[in-house]
Amino acid sequence: MSEPSDPPRPPSPRPGLLARGAGRLGGLAAQAMRLYAEANVLAADGLAAEAEAAYRRTLALNPRFAEAHNNLGNVLRALGRAEEAVAAYREALACGLDHPLVHYNLASALKAAGDAASAERHFRRALVEEPAYAEAFNNFANLLRDCDRLTESATAYRRALTLRPDWDEAHDNLSGALYLLYEAGRHEEAACFAKLWLRDHPDHPVARHIGAAIAGLDANERASDAYVRQVFDLFAEEFDDKLLGELGYRAPTLLAEAVREAGIAGGANLDVLDAGCGTGLCGPLLRGAARTLVGVDLSPGMLERAAARGLYDALEEAELGAFLSERPTAFDLIVAADVLCYFGALDGVLAQAAAALRPGGSLAFTVERLEEGGAPWRVGPHGRYAHTEGHLRDALGAAGLAILSLAPDTLRHESGAPVAGLVVLAARP
Repeated sequence: MSEPSDPPRPPSPRPGLLARGAGRLGGLAAQAMRLYAEANVLAADGLAAEAEAAYRRTLALNPRFAEAHNNLGNVLRALGRAEEAVAAYREALACGLDHPLVHYNLASALKAAGDAASAERHFRRALVEEPAYAEAFNNFANLLRDCDRLTESATAYRRALTLRPDWDEAHDNLSGALYLLYEAGRHEEAACFAKLWLRDHPDHPVARHIGAAIAGLDANERASDAYVRQVFDLFAEEFDDKLLGELGYRAPTLLAEAVREAGIAGGANLDVLDAGCGTGLCGPLLRGAARTLVGVDLSPGMLERAAARGLYDALEEAELGAFLSERPTAFDLIVAADVLCYFGALDGVLAQAAAALRPGGSLAFTVERLEEGGAPWRVGPHGRYAHTEGHLRDALGAAGLAILSLAPDTLRHESGAPVAGLVVLAARP
């Protein structure tokens, strides 16, 4: 779930603020103005520590320079010093800058400092002063979500989207709030919000996919390219920390073990495809077996991080099925860690993978497990598809792939519970 960076600062400086100190400071007012301009440039260039020093020199010359207090708060937040940022924003207010942006900044710093009640008061003050403040609605909704006030949170996200209908981060945040509502057992309420979301934003890819899933509408055969690209572009920066640090993500390791136990990985003489490579978490586990290692993904943000690993011979931005179809008999090994969970029926993509394998080549992949006895696959409120073992066996057989191993295992943890999966290794005869 995303939170936006600090919005633009208010027009700076107001002549009246400098004038109030000019009688005492005399010619130092112009020097303060120059220092303040330099500090703003440093802050804009991401040099937060240098900007802090320049703002403090500015304030030494004119302690009543309210905009400098506000912008000092911004760089202190960037440096992770939330409590000091709170003090700086309070000084800006005390010096007369009663501006909705300052209340918003103070609220965001109070939230980071753990003072939810005070943060709520200042978010509300910002919204009273500026009712069309989409960023304030979004970050107020984040605060409400973190306090488990999910109905209020979803309502505030909807207000943000009314003001900024194409704001991808707010759509992503609303999807997260509705997922939490659903997981809390409040299915009917989550579905009601999802239907309103779809009604108001029928063309947004996240609304179309997650909204339909939570509302219980007929599922598409697969997640759209636009949905996958947007979600993973937004997620790219925190992907590794989230999956490895918080969720105990195991799919790449489980696939590497399956390949190794089957005796496939020796010799560094394979042409390997990391299908849906993401940030390249499979790369270190595949590089030793690969003569060439190619990654493909829909998300440019993910591919940028995969490239930084320096492990791939080529990285391609493409939809997986189309990529496979254009490369008949190109690979000895295809690995897809938690990629086919964005497909419903697997018949088509498994046939495409089989055609892209050389005779004797292998396909290793994971899916989330769905119990037998109902539909062969189903999309969940998180937007991922789960599949029955029976559907996997039928689709692999139809693709002409022989199953070498198919075993249940835990792929990761989510909301404190294990995510049941199937780890599959198949071969083209």
